[in-house]
Amino acid sequence: MKPVKLSELMEALEFDFEEVRAFVDLENGCVVMVQGSVLSDVDEGDEEALSDVPDWQKDEVEIARAIVEGLGTRFISPPDKYEFHEYRQMERFIGTVRSAGAADQLWRAIKGKGAFRFFKDTADRLGLLKQWFQYRDNAMKEFVVEWAEDNNVPYEDDVGD
Repeated sequence: MKPVKLSELMEALEFDFEEVRAFVDLENGCVVMVQGSVLSDVDEGDEEALSDVPDWQKDEVEIARAIVEGLGTRFISPPDKYEFHEYRQMERFIGTVRSAGAADQLWRAIKGKGAFRFFKDTADRLGLLKQWFQYRDNAMKEFVVEWAEDNNVPYEDDVGD
């Protein structure tokens, strides 16, 4: 097993889309992305649909075949954005803000619809956006390291602090 770069695990977590699935390739030490439709076609053995994929997507079909054959041994699913709980991270960040007035504004920003956008807008207005992103990145790094250790996935720290 080759180590996976923490930056790749963090990217997979950050860019978690419904139509694209990410997998950790334990053999090659990387994260691979495959369209869900291609993976479904391979899993269901729909060779007719697979024969119609454009040339640029042929490699993706081969990766999907390898995933279907090696799921749970060579390939595992990385953590997803729902496991990371970014809303909880915003709450924790607010707890670190020294100014009671700024903290109060951030608490109000995360209540109700559009919480993520309002939080970022408020943090930006208060001059705290850079601190928020640093806090979030550190929390995400800790999260993926813990996930990797819990899942016996060797990793390479290419992120730094």
